[in-house]
Amino acid sequence: MSLPLGILLFIATILGMEIFAYAAHRWLMHGPGWFLHASHHRPRTGHWELNDLYAVIFAIPSITLIAGGVQLGWGDWATWAGAGIAGYGAIYAGFHDVIVHKRINHRYLPKSDYMKRIIQAHRLHHVVETKEGTVSFGFLWAPKPEDLKAELKRRGHAGVRAPVGSFRD
Repeated sequence: MSLPLGILLFIATILGMEIFAYAAHRWLMHGPGWFLHASHHRPRTGHWELNDLYAVIFAIPSITLIAGGVQLGWGDWATWAGAGIAGYGAIYAGFHDVIVHKRINHRYLPKSDYMKRIIQAHRLHHVVETKEGTVSFGFLWAPKPEDLKAELKRRGHAGVRAPVGSFRD
């Protein structure tokens, strides 16, 4: 496979992973996989949470494809696709774990409209602490925060976390 075609496959895989991640987040993590993902919607008490097992689970296809392409003769396509999955994982870890959830302390302040939008959309995703009623499931693409706020309001703020220091009836 030529280098330009390999790079194109790498980029296409990253973009495809956003579609896969959206579906997995919406229908797996907020569905039958909630038993792992619920830990991510609660305050973290240590460095790790049960939800981190998803990173291990989703790394398996990447590792398998890279090993298949490099060691088992599956072809260059497998190596590039596996690297694209790993690339998406690196983007996810940098954006989600470092920038949004500050699992590594930093002073980054978003300046671009794009970064402000996806960070705010992800924070709006986390105001809901229940399995249902959550908005915004993507990581590289997100609806406008105004639309997400309107959707939460339309749903009657079901599952929305109470502000710190308040009591719910």
